[in-house]
Amino acid sequence: MNALNYPLEQLMTIKKNRFDQAVKILEEKKLLLEQAYEKLFDATQERDEVLAHKMAKLTQLREALDAGTSTDKIQQMKTYLKVVEERLQEKERIVVQCQKAVDLAQKQVDLATEELFQRKKDLEKLEMHKAEWEKEMRYWTERKEGAEQDEQGSATYTLRKREAKSRKKNQT
Repeated sequence: MNALNYPLEQLMTIKKNRFDQAVKILEEKKLLLEQAYEKLFDATQERDEVLAHKMAKLTQLREALDAGTSTDKIQQMKTYLKVVEERLQEKERIVVQCQKAVDLAQKQVDLATEELFQRKKDLEKLEMHKAEWEKEMRYWTERKEGAEQDEQGSATYTLRKREAKSRKKNQT
């Protein structure tokens, strides 16, 4: 049986390339998401350190108030607490920004995953079509070959019949 060329082979190659590209994009997006999570983790750690420092300073201020420390010392501690509070707010803003980056990266991963599934589905549809096409081509090729064999057999039978008649004629 001679090999027939699938008429949509170029389209199949294009779909395969798009699928491969979607896989690469998904891997890149997952890497970006992982990096965003790492930044969020680091920012959260820094914020928690500043928060722990603030709590320690608040405890120290309360103890100083209970001990009856001088007013200048208490004012100095309150001023320092304001600085720590500003640093804490800055770290909190960084955490919020990192969380937004994580959310955006997660959306991109989700979109890339959907795209990958769509590309895979398109490729599978085309592969199923190719399998059906090949099956149909085999069927028609076999029918054609069968018809040719029948024709050959019929011609051979007719030829032998004539030869047998001519031999009978020649013998008599």
